[in-house]
Amino acid sequence: MIDYNDKVALVTGGASGIGEALAMALSARGADVVIADVQQDLAAEVAARLPRPGVAIGCDLSYPDAQVRLVKDVFTMKGRLDLVCSNAGIGRRKRVMQEDFGADTMKLFEINLFAPFRIAQAYGEVLEQAGQRGRLVITGSENSLSLPSAVTRSRLGAYGVTKHGVLILAEWLKEELGGELIDLHVLMPGGVYTPLIARSVPDPKDLPPDMNVIMPEECAEIALKGLDLGLFYIPTHAHIGEDMRARTDGVRDAIKALGLT
Repeated sequence: MIDYNDKVALVTGGASGIGEALAMALSARGADVVIADVQQDLAAEVAARLPRPGVAIGCDLSYPDAQVRLVKDVFTMKGRLDLVCSNAGIGRRKRVMQEDFGADTMKLFEINLFAPFRIAQAYGEVLEQAGQRGRLVITGSENSLSLPSAVTRSRLGAYGVTKHGVLILAEWLKEELGGELIDLHVLMPGGVYTPLIARSVPDPKDLPPDMNVIMPEECAEIALKGLDLGLFYIPTHAHIGEDMRARTDGVRDAIKALGLT
């Protein structure tokens, strides 16, 4: 089990949902937590409620310079940075044939896809300069691996692209790091009861059981267990593996039909 006592952890998107739960869980295990979120007031409330009260920073990760500056500011403030949870993300519902790839879509890509890797670059730089080793957790999605059957009517095409991209870039990053400098993990949540779902279903008791939605606290518990086990892929639901079958079976069938050996 990883010892987080007196370790510094940065959690982006930590003012609510999975980010808040990660911050709470890390603080409960002794970490000195810094919460970064565009909702600075809410982040400050969460930081004050942590088992070990933390620090809140207002940060809009849709701006590339903010992504890099955040890591460097936290490192300067604390003198070390042992763990970064690059968790901030936004959604977008738009049919692919109506997608305009305008400013809203570019913001989606900036926050969901580009920010984790700009953060990784800045993190690697400060770690190298300090002669330290770090740990990075990037929040992907069940959409990183497939088009889940549960969301096929949700118009999440561009969102799915960002989460697919997160996974393959993380795989490349892991390959390039070669086990040096940063321990890397990708959290891939299925349905989690975040504010996005709560807006439609205010009482989690009203959620249909077949949706298999878990609470953020359970997601955070799974995430930290994955870190303890040294896992790169950290799925939160068993069905995530089954959802990949349509793709793998389709490729296998195509290979057979083409007569490839």
